[in-house]
Amino acid sequence: MKRRSFVQATAAAALGAPHLAGLAQQSVTLKFHTFMAPMSSVWLSMHKPWMAKVEQESGGRIKFEAYPAMQLGGTPVQLYDQVRDGVVDVIWTLPGSTAGRFPRVEVFELPFIMNNAEATSKAYWEYVQTQAPDEFKETHVLALHVHGPGMFHTANKPIQSAADLKGLKMRGPTRQVTKLLASLGATPVGMPLPGIPDALSKGTIDGCVIPWEVVPAVKVNELTKFHSEFPASSPALYTTTFVMAMNKAKYEGLAPDLKKVIDNNSGLATSAWLGKTQQGNDPKGRKSATDRNNTLYTFTDAQTAEFVKLSSRIDDEWVADMDKRGYKGKVLLDAARTLITKYA
Repeated sequence: MKRRSFVQATAAAALGAPHLAGLAQQSVTLKFHTFMAPMSSVWLSMHKPWMAKVEQESGGRIKFEAYPAMQLGGTPVQLYDQVRDGVVDVIWTLPGSTAGRFPRVEVFELPFIMNNAEATSKAYWEYVQTQAPDEFKETHVLALHVHGPGMFHTANKPIQSAADLKGLKMRGPTRQVTKLLASLGATPVGMPLPGIPDALSKGTIDGCVIPWEVVPAVKVNELTKFHSEFPASSPALYTTTFVMAMNKAKYEGLAPDLKKVIDNNSGLATSAWLGKTQQGNDPKGRKSATDRNNTLYTFTDAQTAEFVKLSSRIDDEWVADMDKRGYKGKVLLDAARTLITKYA
């Protein structure tokens, strides 16, 4: 009798205080994994603040275990599969790390299509919702954005015209950017961002294309002497697309109010904030080069026009590739351009 009374009393107490059991069940810890270095501006000014905001708005019921620099193992190209398979819960990566796997979002990596990361990130988000809703169907997408204008950084030879690129081994981040480099006469070398310092120091590459903001994180201000950028008034040489995604089952398993916290920190506004913040770190990256008295060169309008002309076939090749895959390439390209103009 005593045992039965104890069990009944315990059950009654639990029923009388359901919020206590609910809090225990509805708390969750999420593993966030990326290749960015722990001292990079992306990690410090984008990833960490985003995680802190989610934790705060959830009242501490969502917590993050943060793993920069591939600390949970694997390589940058495996990040998307890690979150798809539930090895980790949230990732931030380049879709272009796996060449051709996410072809429709490559439209934003075509030459001279953008110059404002905030506007283009908004366009990228809406484009995926309207033109390519199944592009990342294996995961729950949190945000989609791009970085600021990409440019040339070289170790021993200044780039002051397209002709100066001939024969140089230049690192590119994605297949569209490596095609762009080839169209300009360079020898393209596909390589994830973390590989740049070693490749430059060993002379495996002569230079790379990256935006200013990431220059200090991969020591390009120390390992190169020359930097060539396009006028602020012109479209950028290129940009790169990023995706922040969550494991589908993990998202679906959240309590409704915790889903709402995640939703409130996802979507168009979050995508725009990530793009704006990343490009906002460009001046600091540029300063890291000028502080070392590196040589900076800005192309003239005429030189910029030459780069645009030389790379113009890349658009046509991408459209043809989309057509072969069963998509309407021209429709996708026009949609991307229209959305960029809309948000600009």
